[in-house]
Amino acid sequence: MKWPAYTVSLSCALALACLPVPASSATGDSSTEFSAEVGIGGEYDSNVSVDELDASSSESDYAMIVDAELQVDHQFNDALDMAVTYDFSQSNYDQFSDLDRQTHLLGVDFGADLGAVNSGLSLYYIHARLDGDAFLEYYRASPYVSGFLSKKWFARGAYVFSDKSIEQNPGRDADSHAAEGDLYFFRRGLRSYFNLGYKYKDENAVEDRFDYSANNIKLRYIHRFEVFGEVLKTEVSWRYEHRDYSSVTPSIDEEREDKRHRWKLDLEYPVLDRGAIQVYTGYADYDSNFPRSDYDQYVIGTRLSYRW
Repeated sequence: MKWPAYTVSLSCALALACLPVPASSATGDSSTEFSAEVGIGGEYDSNVSVDELDASSSESDYAMIVDAELQVDHQFNDALDMAVTYDFSQSNYDQFSDLDRQTHLLGVDFGADLGAVNSGLSLYYIHARLDGDAFLEYYRASPYVSGFLSKKWFARGAYVFSDKSIEQNPGRDADSHAAEGDLYFFRRGLRSYFNLGYKYKDENAVEDRFDYSANNIKLRYIHRFEVFGEVLKTEVSWRYEHRDYSSVTPSIDEEREDKRHRWKLDLEYPVLDRGAIQVYTGYADYDSNFPRSDYDQYVIGTRLSYRW
């Protein structure tokens, strides 16, 4: 399984970006900041698969992963800001080289501080390749609103429109509409907090058998500990997705239904001056009446990164 980490991490980053922070200039003058990050790591996958194609190998493999991120943050004034992000990642397998995956992501987020609430619009584009060949094109647009309900409670709501095309299987090309909400409880600010989220999604594909509606629930807990004078970030998460397909799948002669549970533990610890080492493990249980999508899987990996 290759979880869509680029989507998850970007969504979490955008949600946290909605938190109000002091303006970079007391006079309201504009300012621009640049940042970058590079990483390299390795991962063991017990069941190499391609989720977008409902394809699983039932075999394990190791992969080397290289990634990079460039970001520009521009503050127009005390109330308006913009962030532009480019992400690159490359996964190379030891045995399943035909599933080597390269992903490019370009994202733009416009934010406005309206006082009691923040609002904005996030846009991003993803281009993915398998074994050097075009595989996935994905567009996403999402207006959102967020704000503190009280000193420790923060909420975010969004509408999401997406459009995807898959080179190897045009029948899976689809657009979708989704509504999502997140609730945060800050026990000790960003040092310790919970995140509960819900999303309803309706996807309409070229072929009717791939149309589905889905209910998604996520629960995350993030805690930062002080260890040997540095801060260890720990994240534990659970995600559940229930997909209800609206048309009969010919191979099983009935409407398909998927129930997916995913658990993940992620540890990150600073090294050197601006570096960090990450260790993570995850387990997924996919329950489906469609045999190709009925399996379980676990991953374990590590990553070394440097940011400036």
